[in-house]
Amino acid sequence: MKIIDTHSHLYSNKFKKDLDEVIARAKDVLEAVYLPNIDLDSVQAMHDLTEMDRDFFRPAMGLHPSSVKADFEEVLDRIKSNFGNSGFTYHAIGETGIDLYWDKTTLDIQQQSLSIQIGWAKERSLPIILHARDAIDETIEMIEKHHDSSLSGVFHCFDGNMEQVKRIQEFGNFKIGIGGIVTYRKDVQAMVKEADLNLIILETDSPYLPPEPHRKDKPRRNESSYTKYVCTKIAELKGMTYDEVAAITNENARKLFNV
Repeated sequence: MKIIDTHSHLYSNKFKKDLDEVIARAKDVLEAVYLPNIDLDSVQAMHDLTEMDRDFFRPAMGLHPSSVKADFEEVLDRIKSNFGNSGFTYHAIGETGIDLYWDKTTLDIQQQSLSIQIGWAKERSLPIILHARDAIDETIEMIEKHHDSSLSGVFHCFDGNMEQVKRIQEFGNFKIGIGGIVTYRKDVQAMVKEADLNLIILETDSPYLPPEPHRKDKPRRNESSYTKYVCTKIAELKGMTYDEVAAITNENARKLFNV
């Protein structure tokens, strides 16, 4: 059974030399790949990749928290202009959120940027893709502040604990994105083993965070076809078959993205 990579930056320059081969491998494993935007500079590359196969590649539009600078409001206005003008259908808002790993001093403007993009999600009835590096509690608190029945989304690359899982589950219409770290991090494995599978969707975050057995590859790079390792590990942790996990996580993704 084919699966879904709900978070990949396959338009990255890291795939420039062998993109056709990477796409071919992805299509052997996957039925779709979701492409969250990062910043103004990534929009064209994301559009170019989507144009290669609009059924397979499904773009999302937003501003990554690490790209939030003093001029973020102007940047958001320019990003927002793509809605209705680019000729592309966007399947989510994001990638947005909060990142306190690289720079804690920008927390205030990251929160402002996230609040604006939550508004976009509500206005357009689109799910929101949340980056929450070293900031899961802060991001949950932002969603709690703005949450209502019109808001849905995913905490991507989720590596939190069960207390945080339960808080997310209380929203009723949010998922957690599980990627390659589940193949090697014991704390994430323990969390996934306990979490409700109906809360989980699969992802890679390509080209970042390659799973085992590819963590020591040269060059070190993740790709969308490696979603199969995530599915395999979750099946092992849950005592299920690959196809059982694929069926449930695919349905979770389809519901989230209104497919």
